[in-house]
Amino acid sequence: MPAILTPLDLGQEFTHTWQEGVATVTALWRADVERRRFLIDSTFAIGAGSVGAIRWLTSPPGGQLNGTGGRRVGRADIAAIHEVTRSFGELDNRFGSGRVRSSVVKYLDTAVSPLLKDGLYDESTGRRLAAAAAELTRLAGWMAYDMEQHGLAQRYLIQALRLARSADDHTLGGEILAGMAHQAIYMGQHSHALDLARSAQLAARRAGVHTLLASAHVLEAHAHAGLGDVRSCGVALHEAECAFDARKPDDEPVWLSYFDEAYLSAKFAHCFRDLGEGERAVRQARRSLDMDSRYVRGRMFNLSLLAAGLLQCGELEEACSVAGTAFTLAGELQSTRSRSYAADLRRRLEPYRNERAVLALRERTRELAPV
Repeated sequence: MPAILTPLDLGQEFTHTWQEGVATVTALWRADVERRRFLIDSTFAIGAGSVGAIRWLTSPPGGQLNGTGGRRVGRADIAAIHEVTRSFGELDNRFGSGRVRSSVVKYLDTAVSPLLKDGLYDESTGRRLAAAAAELTRLAGWMAYDMEQHGLAQRYLIQALRLARSADDHTLGGEILAGMAHQAIYMGQHSHALDLARSAQLAARRAGVHTLLASAHVLEAHAHAGLGDVRSCGVALHEAECAFDARKPDDEPVWLSYFDEAYLSAKFAHCFRDLGEGERAVRQARRSLDMDSRYVRGRMFNLSLLAAGLLQCGELEEACSVAGTAFTLAGELQSTRSRSYAADLRRRLEPYRNERAVLALRERTRELAPV
């Protein structure tokens, strides 16, 4: 699209029709590939996320998803998108988003965009294509979030949500809403995060997926913790535990398998750390480390949680030992969030800067890449 025709709010609107949605998301991919300045500099807009959540909840299903182009879209095309999503997701978890995001966006623009705009497909195939495109668009948004490009990430997540609505996929829509809540919490927008987490709960109930419901409840709990509401946080954590105990992983999408006991424990640890409850944060953070070894970035986060909890408990020696491992992992990842977790941990250590354990930690990590 010529620059003069590209709206500066591209991607912030949850469009009303499939045709509008395809035009918007493909234009977003193209502008991102071109590294358009208005996207790079874009800021997070609470109103855009709120409208997106409302339209997800209130938009009727249906609409014509038929493609009338000249290229027939088949199962192999959709399977390829799923495989690319899986492969890039693994690389993201191991190495950080900075290493792979540009490749994801290029694939969306060069491989997925022609299928959506110029493909020949019926209603059923169109819904499967929309769901596959939504998953990869969500991943690209999550990667932008990991690099703290928050305005760009929000636009991708809103468009992923629009694609999921076209696919009539409540599980995927709930996962995207949960991701939006996750980002809002990270940015300190806790009231907005509550709205998004509760929207994700509604989607999870419609889908009947208890793992997703547990995720949405624990995000609500984290938002309450950020607001300092101990009672509401406890209620939401209890609801998360109940939903998690009722889950049936074999009946749920494979891409939800990341949300296991270790992940749930990590979210509990976040809540207790933010509430200043060090002992409970440490207990949950230790449990979170019994995790899949492929989630390198997640391990860095969880080690940071453990170190922060240990500091709250006055266990400086062990906190420094754990922090050293976290700093080492952060130095190996291309992830702005990892660097931010490391920076937060360094701030927590600052009051003890003259203690022997902290001096030794500083010396041990002197040669690491800046984190």
